[in-house]
Amino acid sequence: MTLAQLRTFLAVADAGSVHAAAKQLYVTQSAVSASLTALQRSLGTRLIQRDGRGLRLTDAGVVYAGYIRRVLGLLDEASAAAAAEDDPERGVLRMAAVTTAGEQILPRLLTSFRNRHPQIGIQLEVGNRERVRALLERREVDLLLGGRTTVRRDVTVLGVRPHELIIVAPGDGYTLADRSDLVGWADRQTWLLREKGSGTRETTERYLAGLELPSAPHSLTVGSNAAIREAVIAGLGVTLISRDAVLRELADGTLVEVPLPETPLPRDWHLVAHPGTLPATATALVAHVLMTGEFRRPQQDKPDTEQRARELPDRVGVAPQLRDPITS
Repeated sequence: MTLAQLRTFLAVADAGSVHAAAKQLYVTQSAVSASLTALQRSLGTRLIQRDGRGLRLTDAGVVYAGYIRRVLGLLDEASAAAAAEDDPERGVLRMAAVTTAGEQILPRLLTSFRNRHPQIGIQLEVGNRERVRALLERREVDLLLGGRTTVRRDVTVLGVRPHELIIVAPGDGYTLADRSDLVGWADRQTWLLREKGSGTRETTERYLAGLELPSAPHSLTVGSNAAIREAVIAGLGVTLISRDAVLRELADGTLVEVPLPETPLPRDWHLVAHPGTLPATATALVAHVLMTGEFRRPQQDKPDTEQRARELPDRVGVAPQLRDPITS
């Protein structure tokens, strides 16, 4: 088997047809078919079978695809790490973030990071919790910025930043009369939710269940923070959202925070990675976000985290003395 055959197999698995995979890979359909045939022959196992007018993975193919995603991700990680070690300032930072952090936190941090390291390339993937977790698990990214559900036994926490989840409504979304019966107000609202797989959606559902509203809450699913924010402003409903995502709207009065019971909900953003040595570019980013003061070092396993954050500074021009960031 060859790497080309493995990448072709994954392309077919994702696209669901030889035609779509060939278009994605910029090769002929016959080349894709020949690659699949050769791979299955070398394994002695059927990986793909016809499904109507398309293709689908066999049970063996599903298992094999899971392993191959991790293998190819690890190979890409190795290539990026080797290039970064050879010339850290011309390496590539591979990073993923959940939607809110990717839209509201990272742009500012990555801008200041690029000002210090203008030659480092950046590959950033933004998606819901399930999407970005999968990227880290398959080693397609080196760093992940997400919420508390991102923290698992198989990852190392490198930085922590506090934030809050709050309830927001249109600027004229509730009256003085509503304030005397906020639970009743909540029961009358339409709640705007993120898509399934979003950590914020799960938190909202748990929060509303805990309120024990008189009736089942009305809800609408909206696919992004930006769309939810605009929908609330337009009067479509109310939502639970990170304060980071609505700072501007709260300041100008287009949105208002509603002090429902137990809110705001305190949360943390976590910058995590696989245990072990980080690529030089990822180490540079960790050192940078700690020096800005927006992120603090985690309390657990502090000596090891500090060591990893300090590994690169002397090699790429980051100030070797990291000041203590603001703690939450």
